[in-house]
Amino acid sequence: MPDVAELLSQCPTLSGLPQAEAEVVLRHAIAVNAPAGTILFDAGAACQALPLVLSGSIRVLKRADTGREISLYRVRPGELCIVTISCLLGGDAYPATGIAETDVTAIALPRALFMRLNEVHPPFRAEVFHLFAERLTGLMQLIEEVAFRKLDQRLAMLLAARAPRITGSHQQLADELGSVREIVSRLLKQFEEHGWL
Repeated sequence: MPDVAELLSQCPTLSGLPQAEAEVVLRHAIAVNAPAGTILFDAGAACQALPLVLSGSIRVLKRADTGREISLYRVRPGELCIVTISCLLGGDAYPATGIAETDVTAIALPRALFMRLNEVHPPFRAEVFHLFAERLTGLMQLIEEVAFRKLDQRLAMLLAARAPRITGSHQQLADELGSVREIVSRLLKQFEEHGWL
């Protein structure tokens, strides 16, 4: 496992910490290596720490009791998880699930350390709230798409964003869009019949 100090040097969110705070972070931050497919947090679980992703991607999703799911967003290097931040600030359990989409290397800031940095280091707090606002805007766009845009349009936009080579199963596309495989398969067949695929 990589050294925490080495990982911290790669973390722009924590750059510019005063020496005393950097030493506190070194003592309390946790190096995280998670292989693809690892559940990093799950709905209903207590929120313990904020992951600062250095490499890889975490897919944050909401799962229904029926097993259907929808991707809310991804956390990549330089981004923060709005679900985790809101849980840490409010002391709440997770309302969603985070899965390592690829192998993930991160620094985890335990709640007490996260709260301390927010309190004593204004640049950290400003970065947290800036990224929080960006992510909230993205979630509002997702709600708008789900509520007001037809599934065929959303599927076409997803395919266009991933072009020219699209990998993944019909089920993965359905999960991304909050739909079911059968409907996505039917729409893909229609796209093919129109010569769009």
